[in-house]
Amino acid sequence: MLLFMLPALLVVTGIELWMTRHDALESANAAYDRSLLGALKSIDANISTASGGLSVELPYSMFEFFELTASGQVFFRVATSDGLVELGSADLPEPPSQPAMGVPVFYDATYFNEAVRLVAYQRLLERTPAGANGRSVMIQVGESTRSRQEFTQRFVRSAAIRDIFVLALLMLGTGVVLHLALKPLARLAREVEARAPEDLTRIDETGLPAEVRPLVGAVNHHMTRTQDLVALQRQFLDDASHQLRTHLTTLQMQVDYAMREADPEKVHDTLEALGREIARATRSSQQLLALGRSDTVAVAATSFELEPLLREVAVELLPQARAKRIDLGIRTPAEGACATGDRALLREALTNLVANAIAYNDAPEGTITVFAAVDAAGWSLNVEDNGPGLSDSERETLGQRFRRGKQAGKGGFGLGLAIVRSIAQRHAGELRLVVPDAGRGLLAIIWWPRPASRQGVEA
Repeated sequence: MLLFMLPALLVVTGIELWMTRHDALESANAAYDRSLLGALKSIDANISTASGGLSVELPYSMFEFFELTASGQVFFRVATSDGLVELGSADLPEPPSQPAMGVPVFYDATYFNEAVRLVAYQRLLERTPAGANGRSVMIQVGESTRSRQEFTQRFVRSAAIRDIFVLALLMLGTGVVLHLALKPLARLAREVEARAPEDLTRIDETGLPAEVRPLVGAVNHHMTRTQDLVALQRQFLDDASHQLRTHLTTLQMQVDYAMREADPEKVHDTLEALGREIARATRSSQQLLALGRSDTVAVAATSFELEPLLREVAVELLPQARAKRIDLGIRTPAEGACATGDRALLREALTNLVANAIAYNDAPEGTITVFAAVDAAGWSLNVEDNGPGLSDSERETLGQRFRRGKQAGKGGFGLGLAIVRSIAQRHAGELRLVVPDAGRGLLAIIWWPRPASRQGVEA
């Protein structure tokens, strides 16, 4: 921060010194110009035409004092307007323009290769001098500007020393203040570095600057979400290991039984049971992998058409539906209807919903309809069936991992709806389980918002 401030402070100091020099030069000119004007008025007061000519009694004592003040030579010139009568330095530079009567004019010029400051004054004489035609007289007084320059240099040098001293004090004070202000941050850094890798407890905000507390609060909020994610992953691993151990134990028992059994028919039955258990284990492993992927994989949102997605899922699961004599169909959305989201994840979620609907629909004339909806707030993928449906309590709890409904005895693992809910949440949406308008069965809805309104949903 000090290195960032230093160039700006140097620029400000340079501008201040330039303004100081400008003010000092104006002040010096004002003071020295008053002395010049005093010398001019002294000469003017001693001009006389009483003798018939033009006479000037020069106040030499005043000029000597003026030369001491000016630290250099003083020049003067007195001349009539026709130039016939002229006293002093005849070659003094003329003013840039003819001065008005009775108005002194100050100007700068060069005289004998030296910078000089002059004042010119023109006025009417009481009478015309003998032999002259002009009734006005021009009085000029000049001095070297060396004393002015030396005064300005001394003033600016003193101001520069003062400003450098003030700048040094300012930098030192800023460094001390920053050290004191950042001391709590240094303490916070040491505390965070000393933490164990698994320590995700909240950071203590006591004693921290008010400007830093929002950042620490955001870090604490992020750490809380990380704790929740770690706890969720730990629970996932515990549940997954339990689920897989159950399958392996069952398989081992069936293998042991088959090896002890001598009856070929019973061995055959055992092998069929082994096949079913392997299928269950395969399905369970696939769902566990899908659930882990839905929790961790980055959501790659793209724009895609809804109708091809519905058709792909329906065609894939149509053989299973026909095997159970279930009428599986889709309700085609508007032509060209598109949504924005991770198509692969949403396809996985829709596949799980349709697979669940097929597995638990035991209606004599079972029907399953898959359709999509689009509105100003977002999009939805819907699966409606006329199966046994769910009770109110089941609709509230299903979707949690390894939470089974009353149909669990038919082979459910409690993972299908958990996968769907996780994917919906990754899209800032939700899984809704409602009763259809027909009053029977279940309507499962995956809804997620448009990107423009997603920030408000996530907040």
